Amino acid sequence: MSKSRRRKIFKIVVTGGTGRFGKVLKKVKTNHKMIFPNKKKLNITKINSIEKFLVKNRPDIVIHLAALSRPMKIHDKNIIKSIDLNIIGTANITKITSKLKIKLIYFSTCYVYPSTKGNYGENSELLPINNYAWSKLGGESAVQMYKNSLILRICMTENPFVHKKAFTDFKTNFIFHEEVAKTLMKLLFKKGIINVGGPAQSVFKFAKKFNPKIKKISAKKMLGRTFPLNPSMNISKLKKIISND
Repeated sequence: MSKSRRRKIFKIVVTGGTGRFGKVLKKVKTNHKMIFPNKKKLNITKINSIEKFLVKNRPDIVIHLAALSRPMKIHDKNIIKSIDLNIIGTANITKITSKLKIKLIYFSTCYVYPSTKGNYGENSELLPINNYAWSKLGGESAVQMYKNSLILRICMTENPFVHKKAFTDFKTNFIFHEEVAKTLMKLLFKKGIINVGGPAQSVFKFAKKFNPKIKKISAKKMLGRTFPLNPSMNISKLKKIISND
C-alpha cells in the first residue's frame, strides 16, 4: 500500500457514538473527520433515517458501533429489542452503505466462537455462547454479504476494570477501550475479518496488573460446570498488521 494512500484523510460516520466505546473514540487524536450522530439524526432501526443522513454527509467509512449490549440478560428477556437493534439495525446499515458504496466497519464480539478450546482464528468454527453473541453474529451475516466491509471480533473492557473480583478460570483477550480506539485507526483500509484483543490470559491475570487488590472468583462455580470458559482468540493476524504499519 502506498504511503500517499495511507495519508488519505477520511470522513467517518460513527453510529452509537454516545456509548461507552464511542465516548473513548471521540477522544482519539486523528486527522480524519469523525462524525458522531445521535439517535435523532441517525436511527439504525429506520432505513430512511440512515439513508438521509449518509446521503447528506457522504462519508468514506461508517463505523457501526450502535448495539444493545449490557446487561446481558436483556438479550434473553427482550429478544425483540435485541433482534431489532443488533440484527435488523445492522442489516439496515449494511443495506444503505452498500447502496451508497460506503466502506463499513462492524464491531462484533469474540463470543461468536464456541469458547471451549480457545486460540480461535478468523476462520474457526462459530457457535455463539449466548443470545448477545447470537445477535452480533446475526449482524455479521448481513455485513459478510457486503464485500467492502471489515468485521472486527473484539474483546475489550473499560478502564479502569470495573469489577472487584475476576475469574481465574476464564481465559480471554481483554484490552482496554483506549487501545482498541488507537488500533482501529490502523485498520481503516482493511477488509474481511480481524480478531482484536490483547494476549490470551485469565481475566484475573489481566485485572491484577492494574489492581493488585482484586479478588479471585471461579467462573465454573458461578456460571456452571458446562459453561464454556475459553473464548480466547488467535490475534496473530492483528499483530502482523500492526507491525507492518
